[in-house]
Amino acid sequence: MKFMKLGSKPDAFQTNGSGSRYVLSHLPSDIVIHVDEARFYLHKFPLLSKSSLLQRMIIEASQNGTDEVVIQDIPGGVKTFEICAKFCYGMVVTLNAYSVVAARCAAEYLGMTEDVEKSNLIFKIEVFLNSGIFRSWKDSIIALQTTDALLPWSEELKLVGRCIDSIATKVIVNPSNVMWSYTYNRKSASSDEIVETRKSSQAVPKDWWVEDLCELDVDLYRRAMVAVKSRGRIPSDAVVEALEAYAARWLPECCDTLVDDVYSTSYKHLLETIVWLLPSDKGSSGCSCRFFLKLLKVTVLIGAGELLKEEFMDRIVLQLHKASASDLLIPSKPPAQTTYDVQLVQTLVSRYMRRAGVAEDGIFLNNLDQDMFETNVDDESLLALCRLVDRYLAEVASDPNLSVSSFVGLAMSMPESARPRHDGLYTAIDIFLKLHPSLPKMDKRKISSLMDVKKLSKGACIHAAQNDRLPLRVVVQVLFFEQLGAAGATAAGAAANGGSVARCMARLEDDDWKEDRALPEPPTPGALKKQLGSLKLADQGDDDGGRRLVARGSAANQSSRLSLSSRSRRIFDKLWIGGGKLPGEVVGKGSDTSGSSQSPRSSAKPLESKSSSSSSKNRRYSVS
Repeated sequence: MKFMKLGSKPDAFQTNGSGSRYVLSHLPSDIVIHVDEARFYLHKFPLLSKSSLLQRMIIEASQNGTDEVVIQDIPGGVKTFEICAKFCYGMVVTLNAYSVVAARCAAEYLGMTEDVEKSNLIFKIEVFLNSGIFRSWKDSIIALQTTDALLPWSEELKLVGRCIDSIATKVIVNPSNVMWSYTYNRKSASSDEIVETRKSSQAVPKDWWVEDLCELDVDLYRRAMVAVKSRGRIPSDAVVEALEAYAARWLPECCDTLVDDVYSTSYKHLLETIVWLLPSDKGSSGCSCRFFLKLLKVTVLIGAGELLKEEFMDRIVLQLHKASASDLLIPSKPPAQTTYDVQLVQTLVSRYMRRAGVAEDGIFLNNLDQDMFETNVDDESLLALCRLVDRYLAEVASDPNLSVSSFVGLAMSMPESARPRHDGLYTAIDIFLKLHPSLPKMDKRKISSLMDVKKLSKGACIHAAQNDRLPLRVVVQVLFFEQLGAAGATAAGAAANGGSVARCMARLEDDDWKEDRALPEPPTPGALKKQLGSLKLADQGDDDGGRRLVARGSAANQSSRLSLSSRSRRIFDKLWIGGGKLPGEVVGKGSDTSGSSQSPRSSAKPLESKSSSSSSKNRRYSVS
């Protein structure tokens, strides 16, 4: 930090502790100057030789027969007046970036100009400003910070503008020419550090100036950034990075602080400043989606208004697929009953899909006027957005006040092609059903129908087959397609079994399946996996060339069946054994097991006699 010493005499000012200050001298004081709450017992001659204001006031006091003078509203108050008084006495005074602006304003107030005396205080301060303060990066920022408390004097003397010009001029300097100190605590810096000089082995980062400017008040920051942008040599992404750093510095992370009315006005002013400084091109602003979502969260919580809210939403929609689920967890405000503002997220997703040419029901609008939509959203972006929606649904599904319609509406807002896997959606459905145990059966079916069991992974199928929260019809679907996949059935074989599946689903509508029953704990994933893995394709020996699923051995089949939950066994008993054969079922030749069922036909080899004979003791279950 630069500093300047004025005067040569030792400091002789003393105070008695009661607000009275005096100069140690063999001459008695002949004038009393009142500054705010303090009283200065001084001598007329040193003051008259330096200050035109004091000349006039002392003469007026003498004409009125008094030796007291009252000074009001001097910039900087008592402390700054004492600096000026010491200068009048020729005592040592030290000025630095923290005190020079106040001293300059006070000197102007007191009229300490060259007309009164050569090399007066104003002249000396101006020399120090030009040769010291404005040549230093950090001193220019510190001096600018002090100007706010000295308005309107600092503005009238153009000290604010001069500080800003000094800062803007240094920002646009080539980083290789930066030799002054700067603060850099981000990214590559492992700990807080002040970079005093540029070492030959350490290149100056392009954003070296961002962090120091974050210490400015919002109004001064706005003026400084305007000056920086007006130079035309700073790219928009650097401006955006500076805005993100400033928002991170002054916007709190705690939601409780945001709802405090004491700070809402200042936060709104900050948001308006950031919007005003953002690049006008929304599509290439360079701001991260997380940054805009944070600003949107603050806007919602402090009630900053619809204009700010719409501005941030418009920018978020352009890159919503880059967000994370945690970024979308925006707390809702009364009268909303949900913990998070799901409706706001639904609006964002709907606007994004509208840009992609997708209607709210997930149908592509390719047959409509393409000029209506900015269909510049690629497939990868849609896939990323769908994964984001599924993760968000999993986050908010635990909210007991989340309605079925909100859950279903958000899940169905994505086109089917954007969700090749339904594992994420299944996770969200499972959490919703778990946290809403009293949900009516119709709503459970509505929620579960969002999921396509054919698009579940192996692990998700194993979990779903044991899930007592899912409707029975969904569990049957999971078991059927899992066994069909394990058996290596072809697509044609799966289509041939469509009638059987439809019949199974119809039978689940019987009244016997609509009553609630206490079910035992489902088997472990390992046990169910073992049961599913015990099935294989075996060729049927008759002329129709059908294909059926049989157990690898009677012992293995018995063990696997025991590992399946009693709920699943009841499903099989009800559907495959107890009610006659379904379409596509054929009784195998040579089998003496009553009620056994066969899979749809296909060309296959005859079964081994061992499997056929051992099945007479243990009932075999196969799913078509």
